[in-house]
Amino acid sequence: MPEVLANEQVAAGVYRLTVGGRFEGKMGQFYMLRAWGRYPLLPRPLSIFNLTEQSVEFLYAVVGEGTRIFSALRRGDSVELEGPLGNGFPDPAGKTAMVGGGIGTAPFYYALQQITDADLYLGFSREAYLVDDFRAKTTGNVVVDVGGIILDQIDFGEYDTIYVCGPHNMLKAAQLRQRTSGTEADVYVSLENRMACGVGACLVCSVECRDKRKKACTDGPVFRAEEVVFA
Repeated sequence: MPEVLANEQVAAGVYRLTVGGRFEGKMGQFYMLRAWGRYPLLPRPLSIFNLTEQSVEFLYAVVGEGTRIFSALRRGDSVELEGPLGNGFPDPAGKTAMVGGGIGTAPFYYALQQITDADLYLGFSREAYLVDDFRAKTTGNVVVDVGGIILDQIDFGEYDTIYVCGPHNMLKAAQLRQRTSGTEADVYVSLENRMACGVGACLVCSVECRDKRKKACTDGPVFRAEEVVFA
């Protein structure tokens, strides 16, 4: 079973977990993680923050019992991983922007290994974290906003491809911005839906789309912004 190499707190309630082993994954994909016995019942989905030849890394916020258990992991502890899962970000066309809100910044660190010239927009409600690490990954511009609305910092008309990951209201606002800005950019949103199985066997992560209901775990978590129906 894979073992924890490090579990560093990078901000209040935010941790960077490194698990040893050889893993695979595309930008925007995720793993289901478990570090306990019978309780909690379900594993937790965490997007790939980074991949090396010897490890996989995850950036997560403590929001419930599962992530609280993760935060107590120490070097040498065992973790169960299933993945990589889901459909990640498609290859971009033209000038690209990545827009992350809070823990929604996580998938873009790995994405910048493949798209090294993307502009990066990082939004935080109270405290910025790992900004220097992100800056070192891109030759593009990096914009940081703390306490404001990161979407206000980006001109959708300047880009051909825009990736967005963050809270529900942020994704909904990105969809509205795409619709009202007149941009021709391809806008993709990565949903942070709750998941149970991660492989499409249940309907916990059901997503209402314009043509039919889909599953965030197998059809997503990345969707074209215009196809999702946000409540």
